[in-house]
Amino acid sequence: MDLWVNSWIAALVVGIITWGLMIWCIVAYRRRKGTVGFPRQNSFNLPLEVFYLTIPVFMVLVFFYFTDRDQQAIDNRDQPADVVVDVRGKQWAWDFNYKKGAVITDDVHEAGVQAHLTGNDVDKEKLPTLYLPVNKSVDVELNSRDVIHSFWVPAFLQKRDMIPGKTNYIRFTPTKEGTYDGKCAELCGEYHSEMLFRVKVVSDSEFKSHMDQLRQSGNTGLLGDEYDRNPAPTPTETK
Repeated sequence: MDLWVNSWIAALVVGIITWGLMIWCIVAYRRRKGTVGFPRQNSFNLPLEVFYLTIPVFMVLVFFYFTDRDQQAIDNRDQPADVVVDVRGKQWAWDFNYKKGAVITDDVHEAGVQAHLTGNDVDKEKLPTLYLPVNKSVDVELNSRDVIHSFWVPAFLQKRDMIPGKTNYIRFTPTKEGTYDGKCAELCGEYHSEMLFRVKVVSDSEFKSHMDQLRQSGNTGLLGDEYDRNPAPTPTETK
């Protein structure tokens, strides 16, 4: 958020300076009444052109530095996360695999179905819902079962593609309990608009209760790539 806001502040400052210089040139060098012919022509101004080149290059390098610094910090996965969830996008819904780890005691899963938009309000209680404990670091492993999808929760300020045969990651720590809307952000077919889901950030006790409920319902184990429609080829198949 700081990178986003500060980038807009810098862009606004540059814009004000640029607009001011443009308006000043329009006023100062306007054609006066009674003026005839063309004004004196200059072929070039080397110091001015060097200035026009160096300042934008310097700005781009500064933006690149801060963007790269923040992106590396956001994507840093040197330390293991408290919770690991394998999220599988599929036409047109989501599967959530909660992996055994520091917080989750056993592998459990939850398979979702697509929303059915009828022009009326969506019944959000029926949407696939990803449960996460508050104040715990989370690794979301992003995989696709068929075509390219994109995992997007606007409130989390991150969006990342889900590409068949490749695992992408999002690392974050939810710090506020609540329910957040999510969706697929990559056009993935006829019912792309119905590929909705929710994220519920809950207390530790509520999270453990949901994990117990999945276990008691028989949702043990993981829904892996054996359910992919377009499984990635094995090394022997690609030779």
